[in-house]
Order: sequence, then structure tokens, then C-alpha cells
Amino acid sequence: MARIKDASVEAVKAAIDIVTVVEGRTRLRKMGSSYKGLCPFHQEKTPSFSVMPERGTFHCFGCGEGGDAIDFVEKTEQLDFVGAIEWLADRFNVPLEYEEASPEADRERKRKERLYALLERAASFYERYLWEAEAGAFAREYLASRRLGESVAKEFRIGLAPGGTALARAASAQGFTRDELAAAGLVNRRGNDYFMRRLLFPLADARGRVRGFQARQLHQDDPLRAKYVNSPEGDLFRKGDLLYGLHQARAAVAKQDCAVVVEGNTDVLALRQAGFEPVIASMGTALTERQLKELVRLTKRLYLCFDADAAGQEATLRGMELAAAEGFDIHLVSLPVGTDPADDPESFEQRLGEAEDYLPYRVRLEIDRARDKQQAFQRVQEFLGRFGDSPQRQDAVRLAADRLDLPRETQAGLAPGASRSTGAISPKLLDAGSRLERSALAGVATQPALTRVLAELGPEHFDSALHRRMRSHLLAEVGADDELARYLAELHARAEAESIDEQTARQLLLRLRERQLQRDVSEADDERLLDLQQALAKVRTAIREFA
Repeated sequence: MARIKDASVEAVKAAIDIVTVVEGRTRLRKMGSSYKGLCPFHQEKTPSFSVMPERGTFHCFGCGEGGDAIDFVEKTEQLDFVGAIEWLADRFNVPLEYEEASPEADRERKRKERLYALLERAASFYERYLWEAEAGAFAREYLASRRLGESVAKEFRIGLAPGGTALARAASAQGFTRDELAAAGLVNRRGNDYFMRRLLFPLADARGRVRGFQARQLHQDDPLRAKYVNSPEGDLFRKGDLLYGLHQARAAVAKQDCAVVVEGNTDVLALRQAGFEPVIASMGTALTERQLKELVRLTKRLYLCFDADAAGQEATLRGMELAAAEGFDIHLVSLPVGTDPADDPESFEQRLGEAEDYLPYRVRLEIDRARDKQQAFQRVQEFLGRFGDSPQRQDAVRLAADRLDLPRETQAGLAPGASRSTGAISPKLLDAGSRLERSALAGVATQPALTRVLAELGPEHFDSALHRRMRSHLLAEVGADDELARYLAELHARAEAESIDEQTARQLLLRLRERQLQRDVSEADDERLLDLQQALAKVRTAIREFA
């Protein structure tokens, strides 16, 4: 890597405003001659982080981190010294000069500098054509139809490609070669402009440097069928490296400690226009490891909001798995099928408040995709086995228990670390508790005299939500809706098929009582343990009398 001249380094140092640099990561409040805020290097509730602008330094009294603006950029952006100087030079518009390096390295550096300059001028060319040319009227009308104002469109440098060789001729007049135009992805093999009569979204890196474009179809007779077309992959542009809008959202993501990832570029514009700032787009694909490495420098809290269709769900799933592996705190924002955030940006914050945590979301998905109850349990068990105990995990276990009607004994197989020790749960075990409850209720349904015995059993004796509702119905506490009416008919049929008479039904009700007492004993403190053990012994004696 070429060495930056000392004079350039000193020029960067002289131009730095450390308060501006730090405020890209944490909110600061002026207190006397210094600024205070929450430390961006460790979690804290009381500010212990100070910035001293007169000295150009920062220090945290909580974790001990400190240094100057260059140190701050190195630590927060994961850069070496040269990278930090280049980052700050871009931020404060300081030109850099480099010491002599190998001819090859020097040529490569200068070549990339020219490509960056070419892409920057191309973005400006497309911008001017959109807003100043008469031919841009149709594209301006399209933006208005999407309720995207001129202000937000200009903030994100939206442009329009005229087509033909307009850009190529303008760039050539400024001294750029055809090889450079091709390397930047701006012309095709025949030398014509790569983008024609399409709305253009400049795609920039986290430092704001244009690396390529995404082009949106505007006309029905467009020879390219795809609605969106990207710059060809090359030295500067790799789609999996970039997140649309990250440069504009960087400060908001850091300050609010969260990033909302949506699918489309227009979703970003609509939400930013509505005042919602920490939003970026994955440009229609799943999150990649390289994108996540950019985000992890700013936050570890992600809200994913992709389309509710099958493709959107798969993209969400792949992104979630990668983000979970990187240690992100993930939440899923649900949208009605066929809608996106741009349809109603004003209500988007409400949807964020209703976001579902990652673990419950995945458990629900695993259950929905399983072919039967046994496979669902195994898939949930395998998935949850990757995670330690947490409130999210406990919510996920409760969801699985409710959806699969798991008795408490079986729920133990979902405890942290249980997946390896318990192995697969037998389908008979999964269903045994449900069958016991169902048969007992069938006995009461056909033997009304037993409602008095059923009344002695509380709702907690039934794991299934449906069975708890049926208990209430048999006790005349609730009326019968369509589901209960159908199930009541099934209970009568099962009582006949299984020959459940009054004596058998009494025994089944006793077994429900026994099961609940066993659970109570396992959770009891010393004060209640003896009474519960005595009650359990009495129930077991009563059960034996039926033998």
C-alpha cells in the first residue's frame, strides 16, 4: 500500500473536527468546554464518555478507551492508520498525496482514483439530466406518482439515463477513455451507454463514494425485461458489498443503535421522507456477510422488513441466519401480503413496535414447515439447541408448547442444552398427554354426572388450549362456537369407539389429577412438598382401586 505523505497527514489532522467525527457514533451534549455522551465502545446508561475539542481527544472513564480522532476512526471503523486517514480525508475534503510506490501499485491506485472520479461525474450527469432536461419530465412524474418529493430524490442523487452515447460522449470530452468507461460499468461492448432511459439510483459505499448504479425500468418498450438492472460486477462494484442508503443513514443508525433493513431503494426514500432515518436497503437480496460487517461497526440491533411473499421470506431467512451467527439482536417487521413500507411510511414506526423477535419467529416458521407434529418438535429442538437461555428463547419455547400442545414433561426437551441429551421425542410421548385429556373430556361429555368431578379440576390440568375451552363449555361456563361444536361431536364418537364408560372416565380424570400433582411436586418448596406428596399418594391409591 502506498504511503501517504506526511504533509497530507498533517493537513488531515488540521481539518478534523473531532466532535463531528464522534457524533457520527453517539449523541453528545456540550458541558463547559467539553462534550459528554454515552460511550460507543461499551454499554452504559450514565454518560462517562468525554470529548475535548480543544485538545482533539476523547476519553471514556468507564472502559478506559481514549485517543485522538484518528484513533477513534481506527477503532470504530475497523481501519488501520492509512485507512483512517483516507476516511477522514474523504470526510473533510482533504486531497491526499502519496509517496512513491512500486510502478504497478501506483498505477493501480491512480486507476481506481480515476474510476471513482468518473463514477462521481456520471452521477452528477444523470442528476442534471433528470432535473434540467425536458426529457426528464416523465421520470419526474413517476417520482411524484410514488409520492417521492424533489428534496429526498436530490438527497439520494436520483438521476436519469438518456441512453444512446450521451454519457460516453460527455465523459470522453472530459478526458476519460473507453477502457475506463467499461471498467466503471458505464458502457457496453459496443461503446453505447450501459443504462438507457432508466431511473438511476447511485450505489455508494459507507464513505459516500459512488461505486455503481441500480436502474429502474420506466418504459414498456425497454429492451431489458428486468424491472431493476445493476451495474456489472467489477473492481469497484460488487452488489454483495453495499447497502443502499448506508452513507446517509450512518449517523442515525449509530445514534439510535438500530438499523432497519428494507428490500427496495424506494422504501428507503419514502421512509426517509417521512422522517424515519436509520433505514437502509439490501436491494432485493438476502443480507451478506460483507454487508453485516459494515453494519456491525454501527449497531448490533437489526429490524428486517422484507416482502411477505415466498421469495421475501426466503431472503429474510437467509439474512437472519447470517446475522444471528454474527451475534445481532434481530427483529422481524411484518407487512401485509402485497405491500411494502413505501405504501404507508407514516405508520411504519407502529409496525416496528409490533416487531417479532427472531427466535419466536423462527420457531413458528419451523412448525409451519414441518410435515407433522413429531418433525415440528425435532426441528424446533434442533434450532433452539443453538441458543442459550434468554427471554427471547423462553418466549419461543412457550410458543412451541402452545402450538404443539406439549405437556410440561415434553417441554423439558426444549430446555437449553437438552437437545443433545434428550434426543428425539417419541410421537407416542408427544401425543399421550393430549390423548389423556381428550379421552377424559369424551367421558364427561357422554356421562353428564361427571361434570361435578371435572369441576374439581382447574384449567391448569389441561395443556391444550382447545381442551381448556371444552372443559369450560362442559361446565356451562361458555357457549359452543363452531369449533367446539365440531369437537364435541368428535368426543361423543371417540367415547363410543373407545368404550369409555363412567368408571373409565373417572379413572381418566384421576390420572389428570395425578399428572398435575406430579408437576406440582417437582416445583414445590419445602413448606408445600409434604402435603402434595400425601395428596399424590391418595390419588394413586384411588387409581389402583380401579384395577
